[in-house]
Amino acid sequence: MEFSFKTTHICKQSGARTGEFVTPHGVIETPIFMPVGTQATVKSLTPDDLKNINAQIILSNTYHLHLRPGEEIIKKAGGLHKFMNWDRPILTDSGGFQVFSLADLRKITDEGVEFKSHLNGQKLFMTPEKCMQIQNDLGSDIIMAFDECTPFGATYEQSKTALDRTIKWLDRCYKVQNNPKQMLFPIIQGNVFKDLRLESVEKVRPYIKCGVAIGGLSVGEPKELMYEILDTIKDKMPENSPHYLMGVGSPDCLIEGVLRGVDMFDCVLATRIARNGTAFTSKGKLVIRNAIYKDDFSPIDSECDCYACKNFTRAYIRHLINAGEILGAKLLSIHNLHYLLNLMKDIRQAIKEDRFLDFREEFYKKNKDYEEK
Repeated sequence: MEFSFKTTHICKQSGARTGEFVTPHGVIETPIFMPVGTQATVKSLTPDDLKNINAQIILSNTYHLHLRPGEEIIKKAGGLHKFMNWDRPILTDSGGFQVFSLADLRKITDEGVEFKSHLNGQKLFMTPEKCMQIQNDLGSDIIMAFDECTPFGATYEQSKTALDRTIKWLDRCYKVQNNPKQMLFPIIQGNVFKDLRLESVEKVRPYIKCGVAIGGLSVGEPKELMYEILDTIKDKMPENSPHYLMGVGSPDCLIEGVLRGVDMFDCVLATRIARNGTAFTSKGKLVIRNAIYKDDFSPIDSECDCYACKNFTRAYIRHLINAGEILGAKLLSIHNLHYLLNLMKDIRQAIKEDRFLDFREEFYKKNKDYEEK
């Protein structure tokens, strides 16, 4: 069997769970955070860097790889794993979010989406069938159905129309996806309307084989509203499949998501803020480019054992960031991803020891940037 998922422990204190997700390129311990390698690379990091911080799986983007270098070249190289020299699992998102974020460059019909490349303005047309063909050529382990993601602020009618279209597209995706080495995740939509979210869960249920994604959250709505939606659908989600919350990666949201039954997360936040000179630490965010750190020769985080913290000081990394040296972005990216992956490891341990609510409370007491919800 190429894919399977099983719950390994349910925390007696919180109901949160750990699991094992078997894929063709390895077993993933959940809950897990996935670093984002949009263009077949996690910016500035090598595969060895990612393995050294224990990244179990990474994410790449169908839209960007379709535009360049093109799925034909990646297929010719032997697939995404060989192309980027990564032998662990890879998830590709469908490109739906990227296409729909091009609001002034696209036209949606039931057949698909016509849009213009953000690179050169070339007209392109993406259908569910095309989306499956591209991801098949990429050869990722986990692939996403093509969906319509509505922005926060969309009306009920707009959200309902998008939901209905997403289900129709999902059916078309399943009809053409027949590669046993790839697992297709349907995506739950419905914006912030609870009845639409519940309707979406029921309508995608027949298509869930081993995994389901929750899309259209963390797109501008307040965190409390996102948590309400997750609470609404939690008990309706299939127990024998991993639940993937798309595009979520701040430390507090990871903790709150796990509490609400989420097993998988991804987000560009950790590496994006790293390139801007900001670090996650055990006590909150640290803006290392600030002048206060110019002669601070302590590590980014005294409680961290990542490569950056073991070998370099705040003063040095501040110098690199302010001088525009790429090593600064690399060291902070290593640190921030290590922080999140270590947080998930600690979450898994707390669940196994039936103390996840205690862990959550300790996090908020210690971490000054976040308030307990």
